[in-house]
Amino acid sequence: MVQNLLKSTSKIALGTAQFGLAYGVANQSGKIQLSDGAGILKEACIQGIDTLDTAIAYGNSEAGLGEIGVSEFNVVSKLPPVPDGVEVSSWVSNQILSSLKRLNIETLDGLLLHQPSQLSSDIGQELFKALLTAKDQSLVKKIGISIYDPSELDLILKRFSLDIIQAPLNLIDRRLITSGWLNKLKDLGIEVHTRSAFLQGLLLMDRQLIPEYFSQWDTLWDIWQADLESSTLNALQHCLAYPLSFDGVDRVVVGVDGIDQLKEILSAAKTINLSVTHSEIQSEDLDLINPSLWRVN
Repeated sequence: MVQNLLKSTSKIALGTAQFGLAYGVANQSGKIQLSDGAGILKEACIQGIDTLDTAIAYGNSEAGLGEIGVSEFNVVSKLPPVPDGVEVSSWVSNQILSSLKRLNIETLDGLLLHQPSQLSSDIGQELFKALLTAKDQSLVKKIGISIYDPSELDLILKRFSLDIIQAPLNLIDRRLITSGWLNKLKDLGIEVHTRSAFLQGLLLMDRQLIPEYFSQWDTLWDIWQADLESSTLNALQHCLAYPLSFDGVDRVVVGVDGIDQLKEILSAAKTINLSVTHSEIQSEDLDLINPSLWRVN
């Protein structure tokens, strides 16, 4: 049990979308203010979190992090899609250098593509070569992709050697496991970061507060509610226990709205038994598991 607890907290990484955007269906407080962000990062450091996840597309997240100071963290950022008509290598280099300047660091621990399908396009080889050049120049230590569906890996990993894969994984969206890809990635020696442990906060919401859009999956919410009522663990603990329980998962990226939420998450991670029985609420309905398809007012 002690080993489980130590392992679970060391695998937590801090997502920073909320540092630049009002992110998440359950977010009631909007974008994190700079002063609050400083407190969050200080607490994260004290608690042993060593990895931050950000992206150029996360509003002014990178600039805010750079102003606070993140030199003690391993920072993973993401490139937006390469625009049409640009010289790819120069564009990638300029994007990376701009990120490093905003973040006020010399090297990114990881750089991921936000639109990995571009590796399969006519600019794929040139894009990959630009990423390798960035590694050779020590601008980034690891390169990879952020995916929405494990099926994206089938073609890409046949053609390109990557260091990091970031993918969604939660009690409802288990495709990384059911597809067999988590085990394959471990065998390939690829670092795996998972996100969306709380499905943008949906799994932590009180039943009566869940938006009407999600009523079409009432059967799932009934199962979830019943499981919680019969369990000694709360929703937060169950949501963390699932991705943290897999040896092939290196980091579980969690976003927070404030320092109290961070403390709550870390406290939960320290008090879960990773061998807990997981709720059977999984679904492969993309309208549910892919937040970009949600129709929530």
